[in-house]
Amino acid sequence: MPVNEFLVLWLSSWAAIAFFRIAPAFALRGRTLSPRVTEALGYIPPAAFAALVANDLISPGAFDAGLWQGLIPWIAAAGVVAVAIKTKSMLWCCVSGIVFYIVLSFI
Repeated sequence: MPVNEFLVLWLSSWAAIAFFRIAPAFALRGRTLSPRVTEALGYIPPAAFAALVANDLISPGAFDAGLWQGLIPWIAAAGVVAVAIKTKSMLWCCVSGIVFYIVLSFI
């Protein structure tokens, strides 16, 4: 792909992403959102996090490298569930998941 075609593709993608991220902020500036909308928007981060986790857990080739390599994400996820029940904090869930995964990878 020539550089000029790449730049056109990259700049148009960047412009679209920037527009769809910035336009709602300007459109809703100075307005208060209803409690239902605020509550609905609060579900976006946990849903995105769950989608990322599910993508790693339910992978067709997860056990190709061996049983232990396939079980590491599931064991780490179980630890994260325990942390989530205890703290109800997404930050601590992310941190504990990373720590569990790294520690289990060294075993």
